[in-house]
Amino acid sequence: MATCRCGCAAKTADTGFQSPLKALNFLRDIAHGGGQTVSIAWERENGNIYRYDMEIPKRIHPMMLHGVKHLVERVVKFVLWSAGGWKLYISGPDEIVKPIEKAYTKKGARAFDFDFFSSLYGRKVEVCVVPAKKMPEMCEHEVIVKNNVNGNRIGFDLGASDFKISALKRGKVVFSKEFPWDPRPQSDPDYHYSKLSAGLEEAAAALGGKVDAIGGSSAGTFVGKKLGVASLIRGVKEKNPSKYEIAQNLFARVEDEWKCPFEVFNDGDVTALAGAITMKRNGVLGVAMGSSEAVGYINPKGALTGRISELAFAPVDLNPNAGVCEWSKDFGVGAMYFSQQAVNFLACRYGMKFPKTMKLPERLKVVQAAMEKHEEVALKIYLMIGRYLANAAAWYREFYDYQNLMILGRVTSGFGGSVILETAKMGLQALDPALAEEIDIFMPDEKARRLGQSVAAAQIPVI
Repeated sequence: MATCRCGCAAKTADTGFQSPLKALNFLRDIAHGGGQTVSIAWERENGNIYRYDMEIPKRIHPMMLHGVKHLVERVVKFVLWSAGGWKLYISGPDEIVKPIEKAYTKKGARAFDFDFFSSLYGRKVEVCVVPAKKMPEMCEHEVIVKNNVNGNRIGFDLGASDFKISALKRGKVVFSKEFPWDPRPQSDPDYHYSKLSAGLEEAAAALGGKVDAIGGSSAGTFVGKKLGVASLIRGVKEKNPSKYEIAQNLFARVEDEWKCPFEVFNDGDVTALAGAITMKRNGVLGVAMGSSEAVGYINPKGALTGRISELAFAPVDLNPNAGVCEWSKDFGVGAMYFSQQAVNFLACRYGMKFPKTMKLPERLKVVQAAMEKHEEVALKIYLMIGRYLANAAAWYREFYDYQNLMILGRVTSGFGGSVILETAKMGLQALDPALAEEIDIFMPDEKARRLGQSVAAAQIPVI
């Protein structure tokens, strides 16, 4: 049993996994309610602020200081990739919070995060070390979703290789169609606009030309209704940067043209919404395990919060020797535990061999085929992902108020998905029986799959 940097025993199975939640609880136990507080608050668009307070011991032994600093840095990063933000307010002991200020700079340890969010919000990321009394309070502007079915509605779901549009008349689907497109290499933003507009016109025709509301789902990050970092408009940014802002304002153009109630959200949030609608309950965290980890959130009030929830880049493992994300170059982040990347990483660790030219989707198929044959190496992979998920379910609860954890995506298909699900349930029960009673980990049924993101998105706007 290994010991993590905070001094607690926090190893899972044979991968050296070190639970940040166990480390956090270890510090809370030492503090006994009489410690000191490190406060973290990330501000994003429109005055939205996500704040998280963590208790640490009043006196930190020199041998523990490095571990405490490491944990605080991981929490700061988690909150950023959970909620988003361009300005960090942080208070606490200087020896712990000052290094954070240095990390979030162009050449600091969190340079990737600095560049990503500076690009997303169009302004440089700032860090303000402030006294506790100057810390801002939590403030999130929510969009309550009430499963609206009145009127004539259109919903769209934009993906990388096709987009789907559905038309609903008083809640009944009267039109549904997939439109092929190839948005990523396109340098002209009019390509994206004209393709989407043509699809909306076809859906409107199925409603007799009368459209009362439009709701949308799209891959990528959002700042309000403005696309931030999104692969759909990558070609414009790389080849025609002078028109990049036009591409980012795709949905504003559509809204201006149609002149009706219009809402658009990240596809992860709309996936969670689809689950909430079919289950008729709120407080849903949806985790899609595909090429990466995609996450969406519906809070207990049934509201979308506007958080970016890019947990593929959020830390779930404190082990500095954990797998490294190819894009962010950081270790222990979600993409390495809940995606095709995780399957590949574990398969190679457990001795499976693949041709160097074989892509991750094909490698996943090989592992899934081995799983259907009940081969031991494949079983070990899915058992381990289930154990990771049990730890993540408890860790995510620190930052999201949810009661339902919905898992989906290609990694969860077939027999392997059932193993992940049952292992996660049993693992959470072993970690925290009380929490296991509060969180329902499940996979969506066929009804939820049939609903689809375009139909769910259509039900968001209020007429």
